[in-house]
Amino acid sequence: MQNARTITGYVKGDRHRAAPSARPFVHVLADCSDKLSRICAVLEQRFAVAGERLDAEAKLSQMPYAIVIRAELRDVDNIAAIKKRSARLAKATKRIFLVEQPSHVCVSQAYALGATLVLPGPLNKIRLLAALAEPAEPAADSASCSTQPDNAVETAATAIASMFTAVTMGEPLDVDGTKDAGRRIADRITEHGLSEWLTTVRRHHEGTYQHCLLVTGVAIDFGLSLGVGRADLERLYSAAMFHDIGKARIPLAILDKPGRLDDAERAMIETHPVAGYDFLKDHEKISPEILDAVRHHHEYLDGSGYPDALAGHSINDIVRILTISDIFAALIEHRHYKPTMPRTEAYNIVCAMTGKLEKALVASFKEVALTR
Repeated sequence: MQNARTITGYVKGDRHRAAPSARPFVHVLADCSDKLSRICAVLEQRFAVAGERLDAEAKLSQMPYAIVIRAELRDVDNIAAIKKRSARLAKATKRIFLVEQPSHVCVSQAYALGATLVLPGPLNKIRLLAALAEPAEPAADSASCSTQPDNAVETAATAIASMFTAVTMGEPLDVDGTKDAGRRIADRITEHGLSEWLTTVRRHHEGTYQHCLLVTGVAIDFGLSLGVGRADLERLYSAAMFHDIGKARIPLAILDKPGRLDDAERAMIETHPVAGYDFLKDHEKISPEILDAVRHHHEYLDGSGYPDALAGHSINDIVRILTISDIFAALIEHRHYKPTMPRTEAYNIVCAMTGKLEKALVASFKEVALTR
């Protein structure tokens, strides 16, 4: 084994050289020297960088803007080493995990360890630099951002990661924890509004996790705008949190494919409502209303949806609200391979789905979509 060492200010072994203050400071953690040096080489042109191997003593001397971690997350020693640094990790604005094995288990493990973003697959310079780029912060948000931590986002992302792990590994499902995460999102949106939630989620997450967080936020705000009661709001955010759990059965290569899906891939995607329903149906804490929403959130009033081609009155109110929220969230989510669609354009697409969505609900959704 190579000697454990620290790389600071791009000088190997120089533990005391301070990173230049003119550039954002990024701390890199890796499970071997080769990975460490390759990431530092990518970042050195734009950031002040310090790094260390996970098997070395923690030497983080100043608080970084971001932490980048590249390690095998199926290794218990690596997981333990990351957990030892959890207090420091939690204080970084961005915590980006580079996961070489693009599996649900590894991605879920990264979020459970506190990731704000996971980039699966081989090291991609363009994606990593884009993820680290400073976001443009609206001035109006500066006060709330300085006082409002992202606990709701992190709690919800961890809950979603745990759900996916439960499906993939056959582990027990933490239903109460997932519902609590939904409640935190509801509290966050009640206090700070939907727009703040959408901005925060898109800044820190992408892919399936981002989508689930966006859908939950949109569905909650839609329910609040409609004046639904507390019990119905709980059913709604629980349904939103669980609605895509069946995607844990779908390969990430299909879920995150940048181009159009072929027929076989589309057929695979369309198995996720039934897969989610089958996984949840025997859990005593999952109500029939939530099960119905998980199975039927892709059904349309004209009978053209899946998996059961339901139509009209066969589709209940929670499902109708969730379906609109799901479509809108999918349109406005941020992907590295396409620009984020403006909310006005996304709402116009929802409005154009004549006969598929309840017209009165779509009209009521306008304020949520455009102004809240």
